[in-house]
Amino acid sequence: MRLVRLIANLGYGSRKQVALMFREGRVTDAGGEVLYADDQVLHAAIRIDGDPLDPPAGLVLMLHKPVGYTCSTKDPGRIVYDLLPPRFRLRSPLLSTVGRLDRDTSGLLLMTDDGQLLHRIVSPKSNLAKVYEATLAQDLRGDEAAVFASGTLMLESEKAPLAPAALELVAPRQARLTLTEGRYHQVRRMFAAVGNHVEALHRRRVGGLELGDLPAGEWTVLGEADVARLFAGG
Repeated sequence: MRLVRLIANLGYGSRKQVALMFREGRVTDAGGEVLYADDQVLHAAIRIDGDPLDPPAGLVLMLHKPVGYTCSTKDPGRIVYDLLPPRFRLRSPLLSTVGRLDRDTSGLLLMTDDGQLLHRIVSPKSNLAKVYEATLAQDLRGDEAAVFASGTLMLESEKAPLAPAALELVAPRQARLTLTEGRYHQVRRMFAAVGNHVEALHRRRVGGLELGDLPAGEWTVLGEADVARLFAGG
């Protein structure tokens, strides 16, 4: 792939704009030598204004989504793409969220431009566990864990019962819930079904990946070992 097309696909600008970057000498190798559009050079050796080139197609990143942001490319309010370099929104293939967290939910959000990987993660066949921490409006009654684990709980307007889910009591109004499904607003609707209301919701883990101490609003690029750990459970 010509360097102009490669860099344009990473969102640095149109092909015309990237070609101008070459003419201005802004594209160099790691040693500072000016590169030309027809040069053959490793991706890792390319620099734009002295900075390493963004990761190539196949990018996977983990974002600590704060409350107040939506998982959308277009929204009148704040969107998760506002937390990333602006050019990430212009990448081709498109950098997409892997599933969604609603505006009022914080925590671990995966994003990728690898369509096959995205579908593998969200596929029910992957059976990836997702761990949420919920703060509730009322004290837990004590029977919620049995109800959620039964595999018989029906949500309003749903035609099939939920798969069994594991509930761990953390405090009278705090619980940790592990799901293997991803239905619309599932955690909030599950607690509503047992007469409670979720006041705050945070996703801590997906598969074998933990959010860890990544600060809210920050993100990190994941490597092959991280993706392998995602599917390794945990």
